Amino acid sequence: MNTGEILIYQSAAGNIKVDVRLEDETVWLTREQMASLFGKGRSTIAEHIINVFGEGELEQNRTCRKFRQLRQEGLREVEREIDHYNLDVIISVGYRVKSHQDTQFRIWAKDSRNKFAYFF
Repeated sequence: MNTGEILIYQSAAGNIKVDVRLEDETVWLTREQMASLFGKGRSTIAEHIINVFGEGELEQNRTCRKFRQLRQEGLREVEREIDHYNLDVIISVGYRVKSHQDTQFRIWAKDSRNKFAYFF
């Protein structure tokens, strides 16, 4: 696995599917991806992320990173720098939203990191 590899997480029931960026020994998701993963609204995820950083649980400059991503805006594709959050943030948000999907995702992420650890 190369740096910046994209893995696909799919829940055991098959009803949740999220592309996950694997880079720098962790996984990265956007707010939109976390909303999809946890079955919550984007504003709910944003609120929890703000609280994670505001309460000092995690440091934003260590757990948030911008990646360039193609996005569909109307009829055209535009490349934008989008905030992505690492596994620490994903787990913290998952605990806060009290999502069963969080537990499944943590198990998957841990297994994925272990399987591909020799690439880092």
